[in-house]
Amino acid sequence: MARYTGPKTKIARKFGEAIYGDDKAFEKRNYPPGQHGANKRRGKQSEYAIQLMEKQKAKYTYGILERQFRNMFKKATAAQGITGEVLLQLCESRLDNVVYRLGLSTSRSGARQLVSHRHITVNGEIVNIPSYQLKAGDKVAVREKSKSLETIQNALANSNNVYEWMTWNNDTKEGTYVSVPARVQIPENINEQFIVELYSK
Repeated sequence: MARYTGPKTKIARKFGEAIYGDDKAFEKRNYPPGQHGANKRRGKQSEYAIQLMEKQKAKYTYGILERQFRNMFKKATAAQGITGEVLLQLCESRLDNVVYRLGLSTSRSGARQLVSHRHITVNGEIVNIPSYQLKAGDKVAVREKSKSLETIQNALANSNNVYEWMTWNNDTKEGTYVSVPARVQIPENINEQFIVELYSK
C-alpha cells in the first residue's frame, strides 16, 4: 500500500479525534464515516480490533507506512527502556516530525515535502530523507535559499507551539533538537501499550 493521500477528515472520523490537527469538517461530522456512521450501533470491539486501531492511528498520525513502522518497533524492542515509549520517541525523532513541531509547516505531510524538496538542513548539511533520525543536539534549519518561501513564513507566523525538548531562533530560522522527549511531553493521544501487545502476539 502506498502512502494515504485521500481525505484526512475521513481518517480523523474513523478514530473519533482530529489526529491531523484543527479540522472544521471533523467538528461538524465527528462520527464514523459511512452511510450509517451517525446512527450505527457498534458492538463491543475485540481486543485485537482495539490494538489494531491504535497502531493505525499512530501510523496515520506520523505518516509512516507499515514496513517502516514495523522496523521502528523492532528497533524500539532492541533498545533500552520501555518499548512503547521508545517507539513514540523514534516517531518524534524523525526529521519530518521535528520540522512540523518547529512550526515550519502546518502539517506533517507538508513538513515531509519541505524535507524531500531539499529546503531543510541538519547540522549545516541538506538532508532530504523525511525519516532521518535526529539525535539530541542536532541543529535543524531552513536552507538559506529557502528562507523567503511563503509557505514557511506563513506557517511560522501562525505557529504558537512551544516544546520543552527543542528550541527555535526565528531570526536565523534554526532550531535545536535539544533532547529526546519523555512520554509525558509527547502530546499525541496514542496508547502505545496496545501497539506493543499487537506486535508481540
